[in-house]
Amino acid sequence: MLRSFSLTDIGKKRKLNQDFVYVSEGTVGNLPNLFIVADGMGGHNAGDYASKCTVETMVREIRGCFEKNPVRILGKAIRIANDQIRRKAREDHNLYGMGTTVVAATCLGHYLQVANVGDSRLYIINDEIRQITRDHSLVEEMIRMGGIDRRAARNHPDKNIITRAVGAMDTVEIDFFHEELKSGDIVLICSDGLTNMLEDEEIGNILRERISIEEKAEKLVEAANNNGGKDNIAVILIDLFAKE
Repeated sequence: MLRSFSLTDIGKKRKLNQDFVYVSEGTVGNLPNLFIVADGMGGHNAGDYASKCTVETMVREIRGCFEKNPVRILGKAIRIANDQIRRKAREDHNLYGMGTTVVAATCLGHYLQVANVGDSRLYIINDEIRQITRDHSLVEEMIRMGGIDRRAARNHPDKNIITRAVGAMDTVEIDFFHEELKSGDIVLICSDGLTNMLEDEEIGNILRERISIEEKAEKLVEAANNNGGKDNIAVILIDLFAKE
């Protein structure tokens, strides 16, 4: 039995929450369920507009999509959202330069289909914690090229510069991932307001505690705020094998 829980928090430093989440355990169009985290960026209210508009556009497009293939469904929805964000930014100078990350996932039987743009993340946690998505960020590119190690990257001054975002360019490049889930796996989708405040091992330790999925989400947000809460925090937890 699939169970999920989502939570967003403004954090301790920001005046506006630019993170936006969507959760549906039931069907959305031809998808059996749908989970989305978007982390907006842009001055004034542009970032929260970008994340909200992207998610709402995606959900609307998925509901009306005749495609059967989940990769095509998610990809088409993100591309249409990208077009929408670009158009809105041209029409309103207050929204110029806005963009958003997005991680979207759907559970298909024992499999997870994921689409990703930006540096929000999806993890699978069981005995170990595995980051499934790859960050589209300047620092991640430096790590891949051997310029810095992952520990130094956490405090790098350019760690918030992302190399891909919905709304940044006329065309958007999307990464797709397909993962098999097994009993005991917990799926975490989150914004960097969580991962910049907590090490992966800290996240894994909280999610392995024998507490409810709601309590796990609340403990993650609380821990991120206790470590500084420098950004908005968005969390979705999914347990595909939850006992009733």
